[in-house]
Amino acid sequence: MELQIDRIELLLLIAALVAMLSRRFHFPYTVGLVITGVALSFLPFVQTVTLTKELLFSALLPPLIFEAALFLPWQSLRKEMPVVILMATIGLILAALVTAMGMYLLVGWPLIAAGIFGILIAATDPVSVIATFKETRVTGRLRLLVEAESLFNDGTAAVLFGLLVAVAEGASPTLFGLIGNTLWVVGGGIVCGGLLALTVLYIAGKTTDHLVEITLTTVSAYGSFLLAEHIHCSGVLATLTAGLVVGNRGHLGAMSAKGREATEAFWEYVAFVSNSLIFLLIGLHEAKQDFSAVWGVAIIAIALVTLGRAAAIYPISFLFARSSLRISGAYQHVMFWGGLRGALALALALGLPPALPFREQIVSVAFAVVAFSVMVQGLTMTPLLSRLNLLPNPDDSSDSSAKEKL
Repeated sequence: MELQIDRIELLLLIAALVAMLSRRFHFPYTVGLVITGVALSFLPFVQTVTLTKELLFSALLPPLIFEAALFLPWQSLRKEMPVVILMATIGLILAALVTAMGMYLLVGWPLIAAGIFGILIAATDPVSVIATFKETRVTGRLRLLVEAESLFNDGTAAVLFGLLVAVAEGASPTLFGLIGNTLWVVGGGIVCGGLLALTVLYIAGKTTDHLVEITLTTVSAYGSFLLAEHIHCSGVLATLTAGLVVGNRGHLGAMSAKGREATEAFWEYVAFVSNSLIFLLIGLHEAKQDFSAVWGVAIIAIALVTLGRAAAIYPISFLFARSSLRISGAYQHVMFWGGLRGALALALALGLPPALPFREQIVSVAFAVVAFSVMVQGLTMTPLLSRLNLLPNPDDSSDSSAKEKL
Protein backbone atom coordinates (compact mmCIF):
# COMPACT_ATOMS: atom_id res chain seq x y z
CA MET A 1 0.00 0.00 0.00
CA GLU A 2 1.28 3.48 -0.85
CA LEU A 3 1.92 6.12 1.77
CA GLN A 4 -1.46 7.70 2.55
CA ILE A 5 -2.43 11.00 4.20
CA ASP A 6 -3.39 9.49 7.55
CA ARG A 7 -0.09 7.62 7.71
CA ILE A 8 1.86 10.74 6.75
CA GLU A 9 0.23 12.61 9.64
CA LEU A 10 1.15 9.84 12.06
CA LEU A 11 4.75 9.66 10.84
CA LEU A 12 5.16 13.44 11.07
CA LEU A 13 3.87 13.45 14.65
CA ILE A 14 6.34 10.71 15.51
CA ALA A 15 9.13 12.60 13.72
CA ALA A 16 8.40 15.73 15.75
CA LEU A 17 8.57 13.78 19.00
CA VAL A 18 11.83 12.10 17.94
CA ALA A 19 13.30 15.51 17.05
CA MET A 20 12.42 16.84 20.50
CA LEU A 21 13.88 13.82 22.26
CA SER A 22 17.05 13.81 20.16
CA ARG A 23 17.73 17.43 21.03
CA ARG A 24 16.93 16.80 24.70
CA PHE A 25 19.21 13.76 25.02
CA HIS A 26 21.87 14.84 22.47
CA PHE A 27 21.78 11.96 19.98
CA PRO A 28 21.64 12.17 16.16
CA TYR A 29 18.12 12.82 14.93
CA THR A 30 18.42 10.51 11.91
CA VAL A 31 19.61 7.62 14.08
CA GLY A 32 16.62 8.14 16.35
CA LEU A 33 14.30 8.06 13.34
CA VAL A 34 15.71 4.77 12.04
CA ILE A 35 15.45 3.14 15.48
CA THR A 36 11.89 4.45 15.82
CA GLY A 37 11.04 3.11 12.36
CA VAL A 38 12.27 -0.35 13.36
CA ALA A 39 10.15 -0.21 16.54
CA LEU A 40 7.08 0.96 14.59
CA SER A 41 7.34 -2.01 12.25
CA PHE A 42 5.93 -4.23 15.00
CA LEU A 43 2.71 -2.18 15.16
CA PRO A 44 -0.04 -3.54 12.86
CA PHE A 45 -1.37 -0.16 11.71
CA VAL A 46 1.94 0.89 10.13
CA GLN A 47 3.08 -2.42 8.67
CA THR A 48 1.43 -1.61 5.33
CA VAL A 49 3.60 1.49 4.78
CA THR A 50 6.07 0.69 2.00
CA LEU A 51 9.22 2.29 0.69
CA THR A 52 9.24 2.53 -3.10
CA LYS A 53 11.57 3.93 -5.71
CA GLU A 54 8.91 6.38 -6.89
CA LEU A 55 8.35 7.73 -3.37
CA LEU A 56 12.07 8.19 -2.72
CA PHE A 57 13.22 9.33 -6.14
CA SER A 58 10.33 11.48 -7.35
CA ALA A 59 8.75 12.79 -4.13
CA LEU A 60 11.33 12.99 -1.33
CA LEU A 61 14.70 13.34 -3.08
CA PRO A 62 14.11 16.55 -5.13
CA PRO A 63 13.36 18.78 -2.12
CA LEU A 64 16.44 17.48 -0.29
CA ILE A 65 18.69 18.27 -3.25
CA PHE A 66 17.06 21.64 -3.87
CA GLU A 67 17.22 22.74 -0.23
CA ALA A 68 20.87 21.75 0.13
CA ALA A 69 21.83 23.56 -3.09
CA LEU A 70 19.74 26.58 -2.10
CA PHE A 71 22.05 27.31 0.82
CA LEU A 72 25.35 26.64 -0.96
CA PRO A 73 27.18 29.96 -1.41
CA TRP A 74 28.34 30.10 -5.04
CA GLN A 75 31.38 32.30 -4.37
CA SER A 76 32.78 29.83 -1.84
CA LEU A 77 31.71 26.82 -3.90
CA ARG A 78 33.38 28.16 -7.04
CA LYS A 79 36.68 28.38 -5.19
CA GLU A 80 36.37 24.75 -4.03
CA MET A 81 35.03 23.46 -7.35
CA PRO A 82 38.25 21.69 -8.46
CA VAL A 83 38.23 19.62 -5.27
CA VAL A 84 34.49 18.97 -5.40
CA ILE A 85 34.43 17.96 -9.07
CA LEU A 86 37.40 15.59 -8.78
CA MET A 87 35.99 13.88 -5.69
CA ALA A 88 32.51 13.67 -7.19
CA THR A 89 33.75 12.12 -10.46
CA ILE A 90 37.16 10.42 -10.23
CA GLY A 91 36.72 9.84 -6.50
CA LEU A 92 33.30 8.26 -6.94
CA ILE A 93 34.55 6.05 -9.79
CA LEU A 94 37.47 4.88 -7.62
CA ALA A 95 35.11 4.10 -4.77
CA ALA A 96 32.77 2.20 -7.09
CA LEU A 97 35.63 0.22 -8.64
CA VAL A 98 37.01 -0.86 -5.26
CA THR A 99 33.57 -2.04 -4.15
CA ALA A 100 32.66 -3.67 -7.47
CA MET A 101 35.92 -5.58 -7.86
CA GLY A 102 35.71 -6.75 -4.26
CA MET A 103 32.16 -8.04 -4.72
CA TYR A 104 33.22 -9.75 -7.95
CA LEU A 105 36.39 -11.38 -6.61
CA LEU A 106 35.49 -12.04 -2.97
CA VAL A 107 31.75 -12.71 -3.12
CA GLY A 108 31.43 -14.08 -6.64
CA TRP A 109 28.75 -11.75 -7.94
CA PRO A 110 28.54 -11.36 -11.74
CA LEU A 111 30.62 -8.43 -12.95
CA ILE A 112 27.60 -6.38 -14.10
CA ALA A 113 25.75 -6.90 -10.79
CA ALA A 114 28.88 -6.00 -8.83
CA GLY A 115 29.38 -2.90 -10.98
CA ILE A 116 25.81 -1.71 -10.50
CA PHE A 117 26.07 -2.22 -6.75
CA GLY A 118 29.41 -0.41 -6.66
CA ILE A 119 27.98 2.63 -8.43
CA LEU A 120 24.73 2.94 -6.48
CA ILE A 121 26.38 2.49 -3.09
CA ALA A 122 29.16 4.98 -3.88
CA ALA A 123 26.68 7.87 -3.77
CA THR A 124 26.92 9.55 -0.37
CA ASP A 125 24.16 11.23 1.63
CA PRO A 126 25.18 14.17 3.84
CA VAL A 127 21.89 14.36 5.75
CA SER A 128 23.05 12.72 8.98
CA VAL A 129 26.40 14.50 9.02
CA ILE A 130 24.91 17.90 8.17
CA ALA A 131 22.35 17.38 10.95
CA THR A 132 25.27 16.74 13.31
CA PHE A 133 27.05 19.85 11.99
CA LYS A 134 23.93 21.93 12.70
CA GLU A 135 23.61 20.59 16.22
CA THR A 136 27.28 21.21 17.00
CA ARG A 137 27.43 24.53 15.07
CA VAL A 138 30.16 23.33 12.69
CA THR A 139 30.03 25.45 9.52
CA GLY A 140 32.56 26.91 7.11
CA ARG A 141 34.71 25.03 4.64
CA LEU A 142 34.28 21.58 6.19
CA ARG A 143 30.51 21.65 5.87
CA LEU A 144 30.73 23.12 2.37
CA LEU A 145 33.06 20.33 1.18
CA VAL A 146 30.99 17.54 2.70
CA GLU A 147 27.68 18.82 1.36
CA ALA A 148 28.88 19.92 -2.10
CA GLU A 149 30.82 16.74 -2.78
CA SER A 150 27.82 14.64 -1.82
CA LEU A 151 25.42 16.62 -4.01
CA PHE A 152 27.66 16.41 -7.05
CA ASN A 153 28.56 12.74 -6.61
CA ASP A 154 24.84 11.97 -6.44
CA GLY A 155 24.57 13.33 -9.97
CA THR A 156 27.57 11.32 -11.17
CA ALA A 157 26.25 8.13 -9.59
CA ALA A 158 22.81 8.55 -11.16
CA VAL A 159 24.34 9.02 -14.63
CA LEU A 160 26.70 6.03 -14.40
CA PHE A 161 24.00 3.88 -12.84
CA GLY A 162 21.72 4.51 -15.80
CA LEU A 163 24.47 3.53 -18.23
CA LEU A 164 25.25 0.26 -16.43
CA VAL A 165 21.59 -0.72 -16.13
CA ALA A 166 21.19 -0.14 -19.88
CA VAL A 167 24.14 -2.46 -20.51
CA ALA A 168 22.64 -5.05 -18.15
CA GLU A 169 19.40 -4.93 -20.16
CA GLY A 170 21.21 -5.74 -23.38
CA ALA A 171 22.37 -2.41 -24.79
CA SER A 172 25.74 -2.38 -26.56
CA PRO A 173 26.87 1.25 -26.51
CA THR A 174 29.83 2.44 -28.54
CA LEU A 175 32.45 4.83 -27.20
CA PHE A 176 30.97 7.75 -29.12
CA GLY A 177 27.51 6.69 -28.03
CA LEU A 178 28.59 6.67 -24.38
CA ILE A 179 30.18 10.10 -24.67
CA GLY A 180 27.15 11.53 -26.46
CA ASN A 181 24.71 10.02 -23.98
CA THR A 182 26.73 11.28 -21.01
CA LEU A 183 26.87 14.79 -22.45
CA TRP A 184 23.11 14.70 -23.05
CA VAL A 185 22.29 13.39 -19.58
CA VAL A 186 24.64 15.76 -17.75
CA GLY A 187 24.35 18.82 -19.99
CA GLY A 188 20.62 18.42 -20.47
CA GLY A 189 20.07 18.19 -16.72
CA ILE A 190 22.10 21.34 -16.06
CA VAL A 191 20.34 23.26 -18.84
CA CYS A 192 16.88 22.17 -17.66
CA GLY A 193 17.60 23.24 -14.12
CA GLY A 194 19.21 26.53 -15.09
CA LEU A 195 16.57 27.59 -17.60
CA LEU A 196 13.63 26.72 -15.37
CA ALA A 197 15.19 28.46 -12.36
CA LEU A 198 15.91 31.63 -14.34
CA THR A 199 12.36 31.61 -15.71
CA VAL A 200 10.96 31.22 -12.22
CA LEU A 201 13.12 34.06 -10.91
CA TYR A 202 12.00 36.30 -13.77
CA ILE A 203 8.36 35.65 -12.91
CA ALA A 204 9.07 36.09 -9.18
CA GLY A 205 10.51 39.51 -9.94
CA LYS A 206 7.06 40.62 -11.08
CA THR A 207 5.47 40.08 -7.67
CA THR A 208 6.09 40.87 -4.02
CA ASP A 209 3.72 38.19 -2.74
CA HIS A 210 5.91 35.85 -0.72
CA LEU A 211 3.41 32.99 -1.08
CA VAL A 212 3.65 33.21 -4.86
CA GLU A 213 7.45 33.30 -4.61
CA ILE A 214 7.47 30.16 -2.47
CA THR A 215 5.16 28.46 -4.97
CA LEU A 216 7.47 29.37 -7.84
CA THR A 217 10.51 27.89 -6.07
CA THR A 218 8.50 24.68 -5.55
CA VAL A 219 7.83 24.61 -9.28
CA SER A 220 11.55 25.09 -9.83
CA ALA A 221 12.52 22.22 -7.51
CA TYR A 222 10.09 19.59 -8.77
CA GLY A 223 9.63 20.94 -12.29
CA SER A 224 13.35 20.82 -13.09
CA PHE A 225 13.59 17.25 -11.83
CA LEU A 226 10.51 16.00 -13.69
CA LEU A 227 11.35 17.83 -16.91
CA ALA A 228 14.89 16.45 -17.01
CA GLU A 229 13.75 12.91 -16.25
CA HIS A 230 11.05 13.20 -18.94
CA ILE A 231 13.64 13.89 -21.64
CA HIS A 232 16.01 11.27 -20.18
CA CYS A 233 18.45 13.70 -18.58
CA SER A 234 19.66 13.81 -14.99
CA GLY A 235 16.91 15.00 -12.67
CA VAL A 236 19.40 15.15 -9.80
CA LEU A 237 21.68 17.57 -11.66
CA ALA A 238 18.69 19.59 -12.87
CA THR A 239 17.37 20.14 -9.34
CA LEU A 240 20.89 20.79 -8.05
CA THR A 241 21.39 23.47 -10.71
CA ALA A 242 17.97 25.00 -10.01
CA GLY A 243 18.74 25.23 -6.31
CA LEU A 244 22.11 26.89 -6.93
CA VAL A 245 20.58 29.43 -9.31
CA VAL A 246 17.65 30.31 -7.06
CA GLY A 247 19.81 30.46 -3.95
CA ASN A 248 22.51 32.62 -5.47
CA ARG A 249 20.53 34.76 -7.92
CA GLY A 250 17.33 35.22 -5.95
CA HIS A 251 18.88 37.90 -3.75
CA LEU A 252 19.74 40.09 -6.76
CA GLY A 253 16.33 41.75 -6.86
CA ALA A 254 14.45 38.77 -8.29
CA MET A 255 12.75 38.07 -4.96
CA SER A 256 11.50 40.39 -2.24
CA ALA A 257 13.19 40.47 1.15
CA LYS A 258 10.13 38.89 2.76
CA GLY A 259 10.01 36.32 -0.02
CA ARG A 260 13.65 35.31 0.52
CA GLU A 261 13.12 34.91 4.26
CA ALA A 262 9.90 32.96 3.81
CA THR A 263 11.41 30.78 1.08
CA GLU A 264 14.39 29.81 3.21
CA ALA A 265 12.15 28.92 6.17
CA PHE A 266 9.80 26.96 3.90
CA TRP A 267 12.55 24.86 2.36
CA GLU A 268 14.13 24.13 5.74
CA TYR A 269 10.76 22.74 6.79
CA VAL A 270 10.28 20.74 3.59
CA ALA A 271 13.76 19.23 4.00
CA PHE A 272 12.92 18.35 7.61
CA VAL A 273 9.72 16.58 6.51
CA SER A 274 11.47 14.71 3.68
CA ASN A 275 14.36 13.63 5.90
CA SER A 276 11.96 12.52 8.62
CA LEU A 277 9.86 10.40 6.28
CA ILE A 278 12.92 8.89 4.57
CA PHE A 279 14.64 7.72 7.74
CA LEU A 280 11.45 6.50 9.40
CA LEU A 281 10.66 4.50 6.26
CA ILE A 282 14.23 3.17 6.15
CA GLY A 283 13.77 1.89 9.70
CA LEU A 284 10.41 0.32 8.80
CA HIS A 285 11.91 -1.35 5.74
CA GLU A 286 15.06 -2.50 7.57
CA ALA A 287 12.91 -4.37 10.08
CA LYS A 288 11.20 -6.23 7.23
CA GLN A 289 14.47 -7.25 5.60
CA ASP A 290 15.72 -10.80 6.13
CA PHE A 291 19.47 -10.34 6.43
CA SER A 292 20.13 -13.91 7.55
CA ALA A 293 20.89 -15.05 4.01
CA VAL A 294 23.22 -12.15 3.19
CA TRP A 295 24.83 -11.19 6.51
CA GLY A 296 28.24 -12.49 5.50
CA VAL A 297 28.06 -10.71 2.15
CA ALA A 298 26.84 -7.56 3.91
CA ILE A 299 29.87 -7.51 6.22
CA ILE A 300 32.21 -7.84 3.25
CA ALA A 301 30.28 -5.12 1.40
CA ILE A 302 30.52 -2.74 4.38
CA ALA A 303 34.29 -3.27 4.53
CA LEU A 304 34.63 -2.73 0.77
CA VAL A 305 32.45 0.38 0.77
CA THR A 306 34.52 1.83 3.61
CA LEU A 307 37.75 1.04 1.76
CA GLY A 308 36.28 2.54 -1.40
CA ARG A 309 35.42 5.75 0.42
CA ALA A 310 39.03 6.00 1.57
CA ALA A 311 40.12 5.60 -2.05
CA ALA A 312 37.81 8.46 -3.00
CA ILE A 313 39.06 10.92 -0.36
CA TYR A 314 42.71 10.49 0.48
CA PRO A 315 44.32 10.18 -3.00
CA ILE A 316 42.27 13.11 -4.37
CA SER A 317 43.16 15.22 -1.32
CA PHE A 318 46.83 14.41 -1.88
CA LEU A 319 46.64 16.03 -5.33
CA PHE A 320 45.92 19.37 -3.64
CA ALA A 321 48.46 18.97 -0.83
CA ARG A 322 50.76 21.72 -2.16
CA SER A 323 48.08 24.09 -3.40
CA SER A 324 45.90 26.77 -1.84
CA LEU A 325 43.09 24.20 -1.80
CA ARG A 326 44.97 21.92 0.58
CA ILE A 327 42.64 19.84 2.76
CA SER A 328 43.86 19.24 6.29
CA GLY A 329 44.16 15.71 7.64
CA ALA A 330 41.36 16.38 10.11
CA TYR A 331 39.00 17.45 7.36
CA GLN A 332 39.93 14.41 5.26
CA HIS A 333 39.09 12.07 8.15
CA VAL A 334 35.68 13.70 8.62
CA MET A 335 34.94 13.53 4.88
CA PHE A 336 35.98 9.87 4.84
CA TRP A 337 33.93 8.79 7.85
CA GLY A 338 31.12 11.19 6.98
CA GLY A 339 30.45 9.53 3.62
CA LEU A 340 27.14 8.05 4.73
CA ARG A 341 24.77 6.26 2.38
CA GLY A 342 21.08 7.07 2.24
CA ALA A 343 18.14 8.03 0.04
CA LEU A 344 19.72 7.99 -3.43
CA ALA A 345 21.41 4.61 -2.96
CA LEU A 346 18.14 3.05 -1.81
CA ALA A 347 16.12 4.73 -4.57
CA LEU A 348 18.48 3.37 -7.23
CA ALA A 349 18.49 -0.10 -5.67
CA LEU A 350 14.69 -0.25 -5.40
CA GLY A 351 14.39 0.89 -9.02
CA LEU A 352 16.47 -1.96 -10.43
CA PRO A 353 14.73 -4.02 -13.16
CA PRO A 354 13.00 -7.09 -11.65
CA ALA A 355 14.78 -9.40 -14.10
CA LEU A 356 18.27 -8.18 -13.21
CA PRO A 357 20.43 -11.05 -11.89
CA PHE A 358 21.11 -10.77 -8.14
CA ARG A 359 18.60 -7.91 -7.79
CA GLU A 360 17.27 -9.05 -4.41
CA GLN A 361 20.76 -9.53 -3.03
CA ILE A 362 21.77 -6.06 -4.23
CA VAL A 363 18.74 -4.48 -2.54
CA SER A 364 19.26 -6.36 0.74
CA VAL A 365 22.99 -5.60 0.92
CA ALA A 366 22.36 -1.95 0.03
CA PHE A 367 19.95 -1.67 2.96
CA ALA A 368 22.54 -3.30 5.24
CA VAL A 369 25.22 -0.80 4.19
CA VAL A 370 22.83 2.13 4.69
CA ALA A 371 21.88 0.82 8.14
CA PHE A 372 25.55 0.56 9.13
CA SER A 373 26.41 4.02 7.87
CA VAL A 374 23.46 5.70 9.59
CA MET A 375 23.75 3.85 12.89
CA VAL A 376 27.50 3.38 13.34
CA GLN A 377 28.98 6.30 11.41
CA GLY A 378 26.14 8.63 12.36
CA LEU A 379 26.52 7.89 16.08
CA THR A 380 30.28 8.35 16.04
CA MET A 381 30.47 11.62 14.09
CA THR A 382 30.29 13.95 17.11
CA PRO A 383 33.01 12.03 19.03
CA LEU A 384 35.19 12.15 15.90
CA LEU A 385 34.69 15.91 15.51
CA SER A 386 35.55 16.36 19.18
CA ARG A 387 38.67 14.21 18.96
CA LEU A 388 39.86 16.17 15.92
CA ASN A 389 39.22 19.49 17.72
CA LEU A 390 36.73 20.60 15.09
CA LEU A 391 33.90 21.49 17.47
CA PRO A 392 33.37 25.20 18.14
CA ASN A 393 34.12 26.54 21.60
CA PRO A 394 30.90 26.05 23.62
CA ASP A 395 31.47 29.47 25.16
CA ASP A 396 31.36 31.05 21.69
CA SER A 397 27.74 31.89 20.90
CA SER A 398 28.49 32.81 17.29
CA ASP A 399 27.91 30.50 14.34
CA SER A 400 31.45 30.73 13.10
CA SER A 401 33.02 27.51 12.03
CA ALA A 402 35.71 25.70 13.88
CA LYS A 403 39.17 26.62 12.76
CA GLU A 404 40.71 24.19 10.32
CA LYS A 405 43.43 22.01 11.76
CA LEU A 406 46.54 22.56 9.67
